[in-house]
Amino acid sequence: MEHLGALLLLLTCMSCFPLTEGFPKDSTEQFVCNNGRRVPLNQRCDGVDHCVDGSDEISCLNCTSGSFHCVAAARCVSARNICDGKPDCSDGADEQLDTCTLLSKAQTCARSEFRCANGHCVPNSWRCDHSFDCEDHSDEENCDHNECELDNGGCSHMCIDLPYGFMCDCPSGMRLVKDTHCEDVDHCLDSDVCDQICVHSNGSLACECQDGYELTAGTGHCKVTGVVAHVVVSTQEGVKWMDLSGSEQRNITYTRVSPGPVTALNANNTLYWTSLENDVIYRMSLDSSDHRPAVLLKASTGIQGLAVDWIHELLYWVSTSTHALHVASLNGSKQRQLISGLSIPTAVAVQPLLGYLFWADSGESPRIERASLDGTSRIALITSSIRYPVAISLDIPRGLLYWADSGLRTVSRVAFDGQQRKTVVESNGYLDQPFGLAIFESRVYWSDQLTNSVCSADKHNGSILQVSQRLGSVSPAGLVILQPLLQPAGHGACSISGEVCLSVCITDLFSENPQFICSDPQDPNFEKDPLQSETRSLLPDSPFPWILSLTVIISLLLVGVVIWRQRSEFCAPRSLSLLGDVTLKESQDPLLLSKLPVVHEHKGGTQNGST
Repeated sequence: MEHLGALLLLLTCMSCFPLTEGFPKDSTEQFVCNNGRRVPLNQRCDGVDHCVDGSDEISCLNCTSGSFHCVAAARCVSARNICDGKPDCSDGADEQLDTCTLLSKAQTCARSEFRCANGHCVPNSWRCDHSFDCEDHSDEENCDHNECELDNGGCSHMCIDLPYGFMCDCPSGMRLVKDTHCEDVDHCLDSDVCDQICVHSNGSLACECQDGYELTAGTGHCKVTGVVAHVVVSTQEGVKWMDLSGSEQRNITYTRVSPGPVTALNANNTLYWTSLENDVIYRMSLDSSDHRPAVLLKASTGIQGLAVDWIHELLYWVSTSTHALHVASLNGSKQRQLISGLSIPTAVAVQPLLGYLFWADSGESPRIERASLDGTSRIALITSSIRYPVAISLDIPRGLLYWADSGLRTVSRVAFDGQQRKTVVESNGYLDQPFGLAIFESRVYWSDQLTNSVCSADKHNGSILQVSQRLGSVSPAGLVILQPLLQPAGHGACSISGEVCLSVCITDLFSENPQFICSDPQDPNFEKDPLQSETRSLLPDSPFPWILSLTVIISLLLVGVVIWRQRSEFCAPRSLSLLGDVTLKESQDPLLLSKLPVVHEHKGGTQNGST
């Protein structure tokens, strides 16, 4: 009986303790609440009351990222309860103005994202989709209301409210991108088979080429028919010249400096380049027998990208030391800072026929941006899925911008309006540390500083990888392709609206308010500042305008001579006497003077003669 009583007493005492709900009894993996309940140790100080009595959130020195530390109560409060209008800390610290201000600044979500109660961001399309995507489950709360009523659900066009959640949709002829935005369907770029001109008609595609190229039979490839293209690349041993296959190469400079960006004015085979270490931009004509580089101008250190505006005769560059984009005249006489406040600018490109200026920034918020040539009308083209863009290049015939991302080890392209984005080359063993980038015909070329090589691949899909040149221990940097058709002639876009100027486009980028002015010389109000440059010629020092001016002046002189000769033959001078002293009052033109008869006086009379 004594044993039976002891057993009943033991069972009674055990019933006084709550069950541990099947958790392991290993004390190192559990937390024992004040009420005896056991919870997983990783739920300690996470801002959620798992013990029911709140003991798992008391005496916490460090709260998790999804919770708020109430110092006065020495406890953690879930982030979803912060700034909700109800104090959870004994001193109300979770509802104070400073706390709520910091919380709002801690995380700013994009328009296409939903902000969780703990401040984290998730795509809007994940809201109310029966799946907990926020750590605090706030994305599945209040799902019975119409999400489209608030900012159109983050949709760029159509927002459709569903019984549980919502969805974005697009009008006919457009497609949904990243669940929230619509863009036009471009059948040509979707198929991506034409190198240059693509004609879509009745569901079929036809490829064509611009002047100077010929279409390869059975493909959409366009091959140049004129001057053979060559590659110029900046290296540690100087600037190298080579053919596209890399079978032929030679050094055109021998300066041993840190390699930097390089660009060219193809119309007269002039190179422009600099080193990352110094602040000088060099210029050299390949047509000259003397290949010694000349100093164009002194700029700033840290120049990462160069680009020539061949229409308006300008040179653009970006610098990591000034955190700005600069512009100068091609003769180096004037320069200025055009766009400031950049983070880590790494590349620049220009399309003067459309009036576009592009640059890449690899700072904390990496992006690719576009502006007008005068630095106005600035917009961001790429802000997501980009890590460290280091080079950009333009496919002018197709209106596409290509960029190399050394962080993602990819080459991608996008239309000039920011649509039709596509990754064309992914990491392939020769895209680990790209620096220079160029587009020609059907291929994209780049230099890689890890493999010390110049490579190329199909610009449509990255296929047919070719290693054009292995430079051994020599590290390459910027590269440019020399071929006149890469910089087509035309009229510049002489306004921020992109309108083509068919008259005189005056470049005024070096005054207090930089701008391009389209003026008509026949306009009585036309006044051209002699310090501004008229940008109608393609060559920076072209003699053609001077020859033309000289021809006009000589023609006017000849016309004047003819008129005076006719007057001397058909009109008798009113004060001219052949029988006495010769007087000349109507003209002092020596050409007319030489035609007058000479009168010789003799004692016996007067005799006419000629010289």
